[in-house]
Amino acid sequence: MESLSINVTEIYVPAKRQVQLDPDKVEALAESMLEDGQTTPIQVRRGNNRYVLIEGLHRLEALKALGETTIDALIVAARRH
Repeated sequence: MESLSINVTEIYVPAKRQVQLDPDKVEALAESMLEDGQTTPIQVRRGNNRYVLIEGLHRLEALKALGETTIDALIVAARRH
């Protein structure tokens, strides 16, 4: 897996992931990130000139709420069925 810092605007969040968003969890993570920073990278895959979120919706939204423009991410391979 490749690890890098990417721009949050380059991350596409699939609609089925968006319905799982818990605003209270985002707020708690944002507070934690103010003190400790981002401790766990999100997981994304490459796709059509952007990155597709695999794991880490709440971390992504917490950093957006804090006004951050980049996020640490792991690039993972897409599943093959």
